[in-house]
Amino acid sequence: MTKEPDKTSKALSLSVYKKILDKLISCEYAPGSQINEMQLAEEYNVSRTPVREAVNRLESQGYLKVLPKKGIYVNDITIKDVLQVFQVRIEMEPIALRLSAPYLDIEKLIDLKQKYIDSRDSNMDYLTHYYIDMEMHHYFVDLCGNRYIIEMMNRVLNDNLRITIESKQDHVLVHDANQEHIDILDCLIRQEPIEHAMELLEKHLRICCLVALERNRTNAKERGKLPV
Repeated sequence: MTKEPDKTSKALSLSVYKKILDKLISCEYAPGSQINEMQLAEEYNVSRTPVREAVNRLESQGYLKVLPKKGIYVNDITIKDVLQVFQVRIEMEPIALRLSAPYLDIEKLIDLKQKYIDSRDSNMDYLTHYYIDMEMHHYFVDLCGNRYIIEMMNRVLNDNLRITIESKQDHVLVHDANQEHIDILDCLIRQEPIEHAMELLEKHLRICCLVALERNRTNAKERGKLPV
C-alpha cells in the first residue's frame, strides 16, 4: 500500500471521517448497506487505524452500526429519524432566521432566489437539486451568530439532506419547495417584518416534513420493511 501522507494521526482520521460522512449523507453508502473496513482503507489509501477511528466516531453519531464478526452496517433511516430531524428544524430554524436577520445581505438573497428560479426550470441531476434546496437554510443558520445553534443545525441539516436523497423525492416536489423558498426570500428582500418570513419558513418546514414522512413510509413498504 502506498505510504500515507505525512500528517498527524488525528488529522488523517478527521480527513477519513469527513470523506466517509460525505458519502453517507449523499447515500453513496446507502442506508441498510454493508461497508468493509479493509475496502475503506484501500479506497482512501490509508491504514486501517484512521478508518477504524472514523467508523467509531460515525457509530457514536448514529450513522453506522458495528457488529462484531459480521461487519459495518449503514443505519437505516426510520420514521423516528424523520420526525426528530423536523422537530428540531421547525423549532430552531425560525429562531436562527430571526437571529440572522440583521446580517442578511440583499444581494445574496437575490442571488439565492435566482438559483431557485433557475433550478426549477433546469434539467440538472437530482443531487444538485437537493444541495441547492438546502443552500438557503444553511445561509440563515451560518449567519445566526450562535455557535451552539450553528453546530447543532449543521448536523441536523446534513441528516435532513440524507433523508431527502434516500427518499428520492421527485422533481415535482423539489419544484414546490423551490417556490416556497422564493416566497421566503421575496419576503426578506422586501424587508417585511421578520415574523412574516419566520411564519413562511415554519410552514415550508411542516410541508417538507409531511412529504419526507410519506416518502419514508413508501420506501419502507417497497423494501418490505415496516417503518420504526
